[in-house]
Amino acid sequence: VQLVESGGGLVQPGGSLRLSCAVSGSTLDYYAIGWFRQAPGKEREGVSSISSSEGRTYYADSVKGRFTIFRDNAKNTVYLEMNSLKPEDTAVYYCAVRTPYSGTYYGWDSAASYDYWGQGTQVTVSS
Repeated sequence: VQLVESGGGLVQPGGSLRLSCAVSGSTLDYYAIGWFRQAPGKEREGVSSISSSEGRTYYADSVKGRFTIFRDNAKNTVYLEMNSLKPEDTAVYYCAVRTPYSGTYYGWDSAASYDYWGQGTQVTVSS
């Protein structure tokens, strides 16, 4: 399974970006997808996740109401729509996959719950 993120860049506060996570090597239908971010000097944190079957979504409190996660199984791609961006959203954003064969589930926002990771895409929010 390979994951490739795209869509990052430099945006002014209050602006928007849409991140994409393209999954190859297997179908996306049975995978849960998570978005994480890591700012310099900080630990990686869960931002959002979408489940495989019901499409249930989860968000960190810091992004609720501003970010939206959605998937297009036909394109094997998951998106993270980010609106009203703030400087504190600046980080490298990663997508990750949890398969039906993954190990212990530690929660949607735990990196240990996911098996495969992309290389990350930089998001910088600055005026």
